[in-house]
Amino acid sequence: MFPSQDQTRGDDLESRLRGLILSNASAPIPPSGVQESQSQPQLPPHMLAATPVEQQAYLENLTRSHPQNVEPPIGAQNQTGRKRPNQAQRRQMNSQLSIPINPRPNQAGHGPASGGYNNSNWSQSQQHGNPQMQQNQRFPHNQQYSPRYQQRGPPTPYSPQNFFPQRSPHSPMPQYQNSSQNQAPRPSPNHHQQFQNVPFSPRPSPGGRQLYNPGPYQSQGRGPPYSGNPEETALQSAHLEALLHQIIPCVGIDADEEAEKEAFRALVEQACREAIANYEMNDLKSQKFEATTVELQCFGSMMSGFATKASDMDLALLSPKSQPLPDSADSPIPRLLEKKLLDMGFGARLLTRTRVPIIKLCQKPTENLRNDLLQERLKWESGFDEDAEEEQVPQAEPSPRVISGRDSGAITEPNVDLKESSSEKVEETYEEQLSNLKQKPQQSPNDYHNTAKRLLRKLGGRDVSAGSPDLNDIEGAVLKDICHAFVNGIHSKPLRERLQGYKSIISLFETDPLSNVRTLHGISLQIEGEQLAMAWETRPVKESNDRREEECKVIVEHWRSLQDRHISAGETSRYNRDLYIASEKLKKISSIQLVFLEQIQHEPPLNYHTRAQRLLEDLRGRHKLESPDNLESVLVAHYISGVGHKQMREALQQAARADATLEMIGVWHRALQLAIDYEHALKMQVYEDDDRPHVEQYISLLRKLDAFDKGDTCDTGEQTLIAKIRQLPDPTSLSPNKPRDRYKDHLEFPKTDIGVQCDINFSAHLALHNTLLLRCYSHCDPRVKQMILFVKNWAKTRGINTPYRGTLSSYGYVLMVLHYLVNVAQPFVCPNLQAIQKAPPQYLSPAEIEARTTCNGCDVRFWRNEAEIKNLAERKLLNHNHDSVGHLLRGFFEYFAQNGPMTTVQHRSFDWGREVLSLRTQGGLLSKQEKGWVGAKTVIETSAIAPPTPSTAKALEPEDHTKCDKEASPGEEVAEIKTPKLAHKVVEETKEIRHRYLFAIEDPFELEHNVARTVTHNGIVSIRDEFRRAWRIIRNIGKAQQRDGGLLDPLDAAGTATNGSWEELLNILHGPASTV
Repeated sequence: MFPSQDQTRGDDLESRLRGLILSNASAPIPPSGVQESQSQPQLPPHMLAATPVEQQAYLENLTRSHPQNVEPPIGAQNQTGRKRPNQAQRRQMNSQLSIPINPRPNQAGHGPASGGYNNSNWSQSQQHGNPQMQQNQRFPHNQQYSPRYQQRGPPTPYSPQNFFPQRSPHSPMPQYQNSSQNQAPRPSPNHHQQFQNVPFSPRPSPGGRQLYNPGPYQSQGRGPPYSGNPEETALQSAHLEALLHQIIPCVGIDADEEAEKEAFRALVEQACREAIANYEMNDLKSQKFEATTVELQCFGSMMSGFATKASDMDLALLSPKSQPLPDSADSPIPRLLEKKLLDMGFGARLLTRTRVPIIKLCQKPTENLRNDLLQERLKWESGFDEDAEEEQVPQAEPSPRVISGRDSGAITEPNVDLKESSSEKVEETYEEQLSNLKQKPQQSPNDYHNTAKRLLRKLGGRDVSAGSPDLNDIEGAVLKDICHAFVNGIHSKPLRERLQGYKSIISLFETDPLSNVRTLHGISLQIEGEQLAMAWETRPVKESNDRREEECKVIVEHWRSLQDRHISAGETSRYNRDLYIASEKLKKISSIQLVFLEQIQHEPPLNYHTRAQRLLEDLRGRHKLESPDNLESVLVAHYISGVGHKQMREALQQAARADATLEMIGVWHRALQLAIDYEHALKMQVYEDDDRPHVEQYISLLRKLDAFDKGDTCDTGEQTLIAKIRQLPDPTSLSPNKPRDRYKDHLEFPKTDIGVQCDINFSAHLALHNTLLLRCYSHCDPRVKQMILFVKNWAKTRGINTPYRGTLSSYGYVLMVLHYLVNVAQPFVCPNLQAIQKAPPQYLSPAEIEARTTCNGCDVRFWRNEAEIKNLAERKLLNHNHDSVGHLLRGFFEYFAQNGPMTTVQHRSFDWGREVLSLRTQGGLLSKQEKGWVGAKTVIETSAIAPPTPSTAKALEPEDHTKCDKEASPGEEVAEIKTPKLAHKVVEETKEIRHRYLFAIEDPFELEHNVARTVTHNGIVSIRDEFRRAWRIIRNIGKAQQRDGGLLDPLDAAGTATNGSWEELLNILHGPASTV
């Protein structure tokens, strides 16, 4: 059907177009000779450069689509006119003529089966002279013949021309090569033709997902065509760019701060050299030890170019001549340096329970902080006292074990007997523990569920979830008994009897041990959902209109039918999922929400009132005049009865009148909470003695709720009092209504006023390679640094960048930004530096090549020639993306904020539940399933640690400690107190490491390390909420319905907004402050 190669090879584009059009139209049957020559399908010109596998696939598809031996229909021979090609034929012709541009070669497979990414497409295209350039998909017709796209002359350094063939024995990365069975050929040109001419970024399809996936080529990760409003997008991008240029000068580190930190680094480096050299030469008698081999190298944001003002400095201690090495578990060097730095007057604290041991160091600690640090040091030294150790009975430590989370299958056998740890206490029997599982009168279903889970683990059982292994007989019996006791222990008798009548629960009360096919989580969903369904029967008001009433009625009936079902063993997981979806629909019914309206623990009155106000609007609907007259009074009554504080609830009940509005009650509630905050501030000695009478007088005024309703002006005395109160500190920062900060530590370093802060890392060899990789990415484009600084500042401002509080580190946000710029932005802003120019230069020595190839068993090869990258970036040859930084920011927040297709670029958003960010991987994504990151695990490691050094083995006496602390100032040494040397003793430390995969970011080099492993459930909720909030703000730029505040509105340490709520409340209660 296509012209022969000889006919088309010398023709121009117009001739080839004409031939293709004619070949797809009905034409007279050619002579026998010509027909015989065309009996075998011929390859068109654009397929000559394809691989043999692709050519064969094309010919097979061509044979299926256009059979050669099909007889023409009757009467077709008489048709002499040419038929105009239909739409499908025109699409086929366009796809055959167009040259596909694929800037991010797609991998054939992922994970252990395929080993990573596949570069065969790139290498083959280079070998066959394929003229495609992996750049600029946005304007392919205007720029594909641009001089920038010509392949004549020497190739650019980022062209992947040095890759070894697949399965080559000389390949430097055999572990990343795909097997032949995993390599899928490209579909033929008429496969999914509607996507052939639309350039986009291919996205690997995660395994095990029931999503539309046309194949391993082209249409992966694509959503529908761009549907955003160009004018709105331009306005939003311009706003973000203006905000960025306003923030970046105030965020980025300046030269003076860099010089100050470098001077402090040099001072600490000299102290480390002296301490380590003294230990090596005096204690270990290594007279040939050279102090100059000890280095304190800077890494992290200070070296990558992404440092912000007042950010901590990361330092890597390198002492290659020390034996054992400083990062060894039994090395005394970390404790030696901690003492050395404390003696110099700095604030130093060694943290050994972190992933790698580090010393947190500050230049100018406060007096209280330094005393606390010295006391902590003394406690450590006293803990290894010789007499104390002799009293201990040596016991064999268990080998490292893995305790699986709820979604993991690492438990091998139940641990039923837990009585040895407390022999003196009388243990309850198995039956007694089951019978004591009862719900307390005021206990929520969630807390009751947690109690049952703890008992389940204590008795050696576990719950069943998706991906977990099957239960053995003992675990199944324990789970059935717990589920049976869980239902019988429900406090509400009507709820318990209602549940026991459903077919899905009856199986728990059968004697057959194999009849239990339920899970504790599923029954907890049933209890919670049935409470909501029963509230439907007693709700005081109906929905806003008849249509909504019928919709909610259908939801409730569906829930009840779902409850009354027999569940087989194979559908437990699916049934639990159906229960969850149905219960979530019940929670969205407004009339049911009214029944359960109550103030959550530690919820501010303003948030509680906002929830109630939205509920009132939902129940009223659009037609407020048609709403029941008593609707607001009913909601006010439920609001007051749901107030958590007993005294405030009683005060509101006494002050409430028949005509009280919800807004009025909300103001009174906030005034009473403010009075309690002032009382607490007085107890905490926040105010001076002269100000205490004014505060006490103002507390009495706040408790007079009627004074805020009359609208009368205050007298002169009250005005003077209020003016004085406005000048005093805000009491709400210490409010007892705020949740206790469980991460608060008296040894925690303040954020400011303690000089330079840094972390000394003893195992940072991979971190140095990571730093260089990030610095090379920063050279690729100036927008990289701008975006990263903006996102880091946003995360810090919104309180979601503290790993030890359950959120993500700044390094994690850097990888998120780079993932977007490398794999999602179209065209890409940065090339994948780990996929191109990986091999070190051959002129290097073998030791240097080894150092650039592997580190701690990890492949650390990437394009690390900074001079080449800078040169190409300055000449605008590294990318062809001309989007503004505001447009890129808009896409970044959209990518991580929503589900489904994006409007900034033609791409799907990130799937937080199933996908893993992998910067090294072509396409940037892996699935949690193939990584094995599907459930949390707790690893308990027992390792030997260094005992106290001989000079500090005994705790210092109080008078000696006074001498040591006296006249100590930063940077000044204090004479050490010599104590008798003691023999080294082996001390074992047990460390519990929690591996979470709620959010998964693969480290670029250490592939088994999840950078986001510190993110807890509350942390992932906070992070995702902040992304959604940011995207709502961006979408509403220029619109009136902006309710979320500003994008960079700060939060306090507890995660609550600090946008002047105290001053705002004073203005509501007493009017605006006088400007006189």
